[in-house]
Amino acid sequence: MKKSARALAALLVAGLSLTAVTACSSSGSDSGSGAADGAPGAQALDQASGVTTVEFWHSMTGKNADVLNGLVSQFNAAHQGKIEVKAQFQGKYDELVTKYKAAVQQKGTPALVQVYDIGTRFMIDSQQTVPAQAFADKDGYSLDDLDANIRNYYSAGGKLVSMPFNSSMPLLYLNDDAFKEAGLDPAQAPKDLAGLGELAKKLTKKDADGKTVRYGFGAAIYGWFVEQLLAESGTMYCDNDNGRTSKAGKVVFDSDKGAEIVQWWADLVKGGYAANTGRNTDDAQAAFKAGTVAMHLESTGVLRGYKEAAKFEVGTAAFPKTSAADQGGPVIGGASLWISGPGHSDAEKRAAWEFEKFVTSPEQQAAWHTGTGYFPVNKKSLDDPKDKEWVAKYPQFQTAIDQLKATKPTPATAGCLLGVMPQARKGVETAIEQTIAGTKPAKQALADAAKEIQPAIESYNSSVG
Repeated sequence: MKKSARALAALLVAGLSLTAVTACSSSGSDSGSGAADGAPGAQALDQASGVTTVEFWHSMTGKNADVLNGLVSQFNAAHQGKIEVKAQFQGKYDELVTKYKAAVQQKGTPALVQVYDIGTRFMIDSQQTVPAQAFADKDGYSLDDLDANIRNYYSAGGKLVSMPFNSSMPLLYLNDDAFKEAGLDPAQAPKDLAGLGELAKKLTKKDADGKTVRYGFGAAIYGWFVEQLLAESGTMYCDNDNGRTSKAGKVVFDSDKGAEIVQWWADLVKGGYAANTGRNTDDAQAAFKAGTVAMHLESTGVLRGYKEAAKFEVGTAAFPKTSAADQGGPVIGGASLWISGPGHSDAEKRAAWEFEKFVTSPEQQAAWHTGTGYFPVNKKSLDDPKDKEWVAKYPQFQTAIDQLKATKPTPATAGCLLGVMPQARKGVETAIEQTIAGTKPAKQALADAAKEIQPAIESYNSSVG
């Protein structure tokens, strides 16, 4: 049994859940080479007989799935008789990676798979993939058109491990009507946590009986938001420069900055100025769409849905800094595309690469952006006339464009590279809840969360070598 298979088997035997073996990216100490199989050249398809089929697993639903299927159809039409991509929905991101893990054990992986951002560490450790960088180097294909921050996230040791596809980023959403009702200008959105807290007080509204009918602020208790605020401040989430100079061995979110963020959140809730909708993202989103929350943290991915559902004018602003002096920026989210190596012919691998190039081209990313609201990974897409027309229709999205352009790629803005990142995220969520409940001060709650996650970090790292 190869080392990669042994590592995965060990994780399975240990009974670790998916969330214990997925992470946000790769260690800087890795080459990002993944599978032993190299990247075949264009001749692989020339030498193949018949139609080369690419089984493509993804997690897109609804409108997103419709747009993706449209891109697949276009690609297949252009390569008729030579390549056929078969897109197959495999459930939500977590479910897909669970299926992929099982497929590795059964030696039946798909040729191409879409994996969410925090699954990157696991995908590299699985030793099942051929990195996008290997294909680009083989062809002399420039990756310069990929947005620098998005490329930074999916790189290991300076090498692109997977092809970015659907990217999102956080925004501060505003109920413009609530601002105006309170005598405030929505164009003067808060830029940092202190400003957000002050406006939350002014935007909170009570009825004649003293019941709160609108909170100034509200967001799901979601660890991702704390990750964003730490990145905005330039503070690391895990050690070794967020796992980029060498593999992350511990989390450091229990810093003074981390405690400051969590305590700020808890104080707003306890003061009656922020809604506490719990961890369920749907509940937090529903509160904002219903108008019972005036300011709200969420991803760019919900912008279109908010515009269509809300009965008020939806505004957007840059994700807040922890303080005006912060020089950092947000961390992108979303997913990327991975090409499987072992068990696949050179023709399959090459065909998968051709599809990756197609769906990340300027024209196709413009279609993807305007059709779904995901941020285009190709910078040239924003110059496409259809894309410009869409942004003019949804000017709120310009906020995301400006925000990403203003963000300098750094270890902090690339996010934490940790094998048990989802578990770490849940630990932070528990710390937020404990601080809100008053059972622990923020610093202690985060320190306890960091201590509790340490055995899982060590177990994961030892399992994958």
